[in-house]
Amino acid sequence: MSISKAFFVIRFLFHKAKTFFIGFMVAEDLFYWLALNFVPGVGAIFIKRLLDRFQTPEAVFRASMKELLEVEGLGVKVASEIRKGPSEQAVQKELSLLEKSGGRIVTLKDEAYPPRLRNIYDPPALLYLKGELEKEDELAVSIVGSRKTTPYGRWITEKISQTLVRYGVTIVSGMARGVDSVAHWGAISGGGRTLAVLGCGVDVVYPPENRNLFAKIIEQGAVLSEFPMGSPPEGGHFPKRNRIISGLSMGVVVVEAGPDSGSLITANYALEQGREVFAIPGNVGAGGSRGTNRLIKDGAKLVESSEDILEEILPQWKREKERIEEVKPRRPELSEEEKVLYEMLGETPLHIDAMIRESRFEPGKVSSLLLDLELKGLISQWPGKCFSKKM
Repeated sequence: MSISKAFFVIRFLFHKAKTFFIGFMVAEDLFYWLALNFVPGVGAIFIKRLLDRFQTPEAVFRASMKELLEVEGLGVKVASEIRKGPSEQAVQKELSLLEKSGGRIVTLKDEAYPPRLRNIYDPPALLYLKGELEKEDELAVSIVGSRKTTPYGRWITEKISQTLVRYGVTIVSGMARGVDSVAHWGAISGGGRTLAVLGCGVDVVYPPENRNLFAKIIEQGAVLSEFPMGSPPEGGHFPKRNRIISGLSMGVVVVEAGPDSGSLITANYALEQGREVFAIPGNVGAGGSRGTNRLIKDGAKLVESSEDILEEILPQWKREKERIEEVKPRRPELSEEEKVLYEMLGETPLHIDAMIRESRFEPGKVSSLLLDLELKGLISQWPGKCFSKKM
């Protein structure tokens, strides 16, 4: 079967299949993202380069061998794997597992993809997700550290996590035993948001004793992973996972890390990504403090309280927000009558009859004003003469 005919068959099958939305992508589009992610030898960096060259995963599979070999670093072996075309069976199985688990996928091109993470050198092409990512999660700090914690380490981790969420900071960690788990619980008990980045599939709870924590994180944030469904917590997954932890955050706080702790890998990623690195000092000579104390020697900011973190990240956050405001298009000028109708509307569609009653304007006037607001790009019209603000 020719490549073009194979694509036609696949597209036909997907049009016949049940279509559902996962992370703002129709299943047919998501099919190509998953298929590209499953190609042997194609990792995050190659996917980024391929998308820079061909724009969409579907276009990657349609590319000729000559075009593929023009991509920096892509050799004949990997190009040949891409030319074999998508593996429909593997993708269908993955979509089925995802649907059964109640998860979804956010792709690198989705609006919901975290902007800070998107800008690292090797962002994951796909994020498997359970729970919700919110815009407020852009103000995030990671807290990582030893799996074997002291009472002091647990106390200071919980205290800092609880305090930071009261300032609207989202806590990011890896849901591992020790400091990670305490950081998540601190955010939850403080009534804030928390994100857990897993070194396994989002349908795998690891460590298993964190089943309750896993459910709570989904309620007050999200668990996410770049690894396919059912992926076990293999050792090689965790260093890759750590770049996402730092990539989601404005800064990384390290608590009780030994000289060979995986937390130091996260700190190194943070430095490479231009993030702030903070460290909680520990007892001199204690094995669990040697890593954190070395970070302080090397220039990490010594942290005695959450204020030491906030004084670094909040001014940066303010500058970022100001830059966003500078480029944000200004809302068109509204007449007093237009303002009356516009202020009535919200995210939930409202029927025109309700606006006529509340505004006491003539029906024809209301219709005319709503048309003007729609032409100005401020409202959306829904079936049945209902309207809502464009949020």
